[in-house]
Amino acid sequence: MNGTHAHLPPRARSFLLWAPLLPFFLFGILMEIVPVATVVFSSLRDGAGQVSLANYQRALSPLIRASFANSIKLSAVTAALGVVLGTIAGHAILNARSTFFRGAATALADVATNFGGAPLAFAFIVTLGSTGIVTLLLLKVFGIALYPAFRIYSIAGLVLAYLYFQMPLMILLIQPSLSGLRHEWREAAMNLGASELQYWLRVALPILTPSLIGGFLLLFANSYGAYATAWTLTGPEINLVTIRIAALVRGEVQLEPGTADAMATISLLIMSICVAGFLLTNRRTQRWRR
Repeated sequence: MNGTHAHLPPRARSFLLWAPLLPFFLFGILMEIVPVATVVFSSLRDGAGQVSLANYQRALSPLIRASFANSIKLSAVTAALGVVLGTIAGHAILNARSTFFRGAATALADVATNFGGAPLAFAFIVTLGSTGIVTLLLLKVFGIALYPAFRIYSIAGLVLAYLYFQMPLMILLIQPSLSGLRHEWREAAMNLGASELQYWLRVALPILTPSLIGGFLLLFANSYGAYATAWTLTGPEINLVTIRIAALVRGEVQLEPGTADAMATISLLIMSICVAGFLLTNRRTQRWRR
């Protein structure tokens, strides 16, 4: 490359180096930048095409504010549970004696992270629905009636379904940080008289805190943007942002695409904050891994 194009000007050589990436950049612009810009511009225009904040005013109505509150609560709960359970499971996987088990468990977590949407909701309905396999098994064998105290078609059911992909995602996120905890740190703490609990509270957890915060933010964004699982499992019964946006676009009750664009823009801002927070905490985590 250097010998063939040595006679070219520096700008031309730089262009030839970056040229293979042009299709990737073009795809990113057309499939990500353009749709986002279209949604933002559409949210700032009223029915007459004039610049206006009317869509954002409608997006602050009590019903829509409730959908934001429900989505934030659901995302926060599933993210917190995913961080706690995923960290515990990730630690158990890394400390397993069997190499085969560690590889299999990590592969399973990778698969489960990408398994969501309608298939996941259908799997939970078949398993824990009112006539699901586990529901009937508990009733007939152990005499335990899940319904009506528990319903898979409720917020509690959504939390359980979301944990199916939230917990495996946290396992994949936290494993590099857990593997970065050096044995020397633990041995030094034990030699100084620290107990196992004191080691985790005063040494390991402070080191893992940036990773845990970053994992929480990423899991929050992952849950906040979920739509297919919630819609298939609960339909319009649960007032969530993604379900409300879809209803306004499809016009099931009322057709308000401008309000939907305003809600989508606010959601993009929330998720951008989460992703930015994750990148900042991940940068801090990289420092002590070196």
